[in-house]
Amino acid sequence: MQIMTNLRFIQFFFVACIFLLNSCTTDHAQPAKPKEFVLVHGAWQAPYVWQSVKTSLEGQGNKVTVVELPGHGNDQTPPEKITLDTYKEKVIAALSAIDGKAILVGHSLGGMIISSVAEAMPEKIEKLVYVAAYLPASGQTLDSLAHTDPDSQLGGAGVLIFNSVTVDVKQNQIVNLFIQDGTPDIQNLVLKNYRTEPLIPFINPVTLTEQNFGSVEKIFIKTLQDHVVSPSLQARMITAGGVKAVFQINTGHSPFLSKPDSLTALLVQASNIH
Repeated sequence: MQIMTNLRFIQFFFVACIFLLNSCTTDHAQPAKPKEFVLVHGAWQAPYVWQSVKTSLEGQGNKVTVVELPGHGNDQTPPEKITLDTYKEKVIAALSAIDGKAILVGHSLGGMIISSVAEAMPEKIEKLVYVAAYLPASGQTLDSLAHTDPDSQLGGAGVLIFNSVTVDVKQNQIVNLFIQDGTPDIQNLVLKNYRTEPLIPFINPVTLTEQNFGSVEKIFIKTLQDHVVSPSLQARMITAGGVKAVFQINTGHSPFLSKPDSLTALLVQASNIH
């Protein structure tokens, strides 16, 4: 009888310990803290490309600002007045309106912009996230980086049309370059919203220092089917750029349009890296 009593006591004690451990775990589990995201689109695009990702991030409790670059979307700034610094100042204004730090995300051309912003105000940036983006070294331009990318289809014969202050993609190349993996509706959305791109920011160099730009944590999301910034160039920029973590997504150049939920999940993962 004594043995049975002892066994019951041990069983009760064991169950009680499990209950207490579970209670403690539940009480002290901290939900993921909401983050501030600032999203910067790339060339020939506009804020509309981020809409699905913005909605998903906000649905998880995060705060999201999408920057409309001058000369894009509804902004009618003349292209001859637009430089890389013009873009930089627009992003700086968005960051300055936020309390605390933000996760600054740039796509394609946006990588040049977020890099220059990090040089100007590293104290406002929690981390930089490059999505199929140009990640420059000091003194480089987007144009010089693009010329190191023989696997890109952007520079192929008959793809680009240059004027004195703008550059166009031929209409029959837009889908292939930017959204070859999108649905017909998404492809039509890109065609409908296409605008000529200001040229001057492509040839403006960035000046970056280890003290400022180098002090900000960098994460890269590689797009494995990219026709604009090839996976081979992405890999080289990652190696040279002091990137802390790399994620991959099996899309073309516009994952926010072809796989927005997958990209959102990667951005959330990136935001929680410590």
